[in-house]
Amino acid sequence: MKRILAVAVLVAVATSHALGQMADKQEKTKGRKAGVEQVLMQMERDGNEATVKKDVATLDKLLADDWVYQGPAGIQTKAQALTDLKSEDQKFDSITLGDMKVRVFGNTAIVTGGEDEKSTYKDKDTSGRYLWTDVFVKRHGHWRLVASQATPIAKQ
Repeated sequence: MKRILAVAVLVAVATSHALGQMADKQEKTKGRKAGVEQVLMQMERDGNEATVKKDVATLDKLLADDWVYQGPAGIQTKAQALTDLKSEDQKFDSITLGDMKVRVFGNTAIVTGGEDEKSTYKDKDTSGRYLWTDVFVKRHGHWRLVASQATPIAKQ
C-alpha cells in the first residue's frame, strides 16, 4: 500500500512539475510574441514615415534585398521602388495607417492592415484607401520585409 501511495505521489509531483514548465514556456512565448508584434508594427510605422519623407536609407534597412511588391501597377523590386521614391515621379503627401494585425509563425510573420494615403505617381492621383499584406522573415537576428501586396479599395 505504501508503495502504491509513493508511486501516486511521485506521478502527481512529476505531472505538476511538467505542467508548470509548460505554462511557464507558454507565458514566455506569449511575451516574445507580443514583443515581436510591437516590433513589426513599429517597422510598419517607420516604413510609412520614411516613404513620406523619401528616406531611402531607412527603407533600404527595412526591406530585404529580395523584397518584391505587388500592387495596382504590377510587380516591383526593391531597387525599382527605391529609384521611384528618389525621383520626382513618386510623391506621398501623407499615409495614415489603420489597425494592423500581426500573425507570427516562428521566423516568419504576416502583417495585414489598411491605410489612407494622399499620393501621386507621374502626376496621376493615386490617393485612396488601400488594404495591404506584408510578409516579414527574421534573418541573421533581424526582421526584414520580404514581400508586400496592396489593393486599392474602390471609392463609394
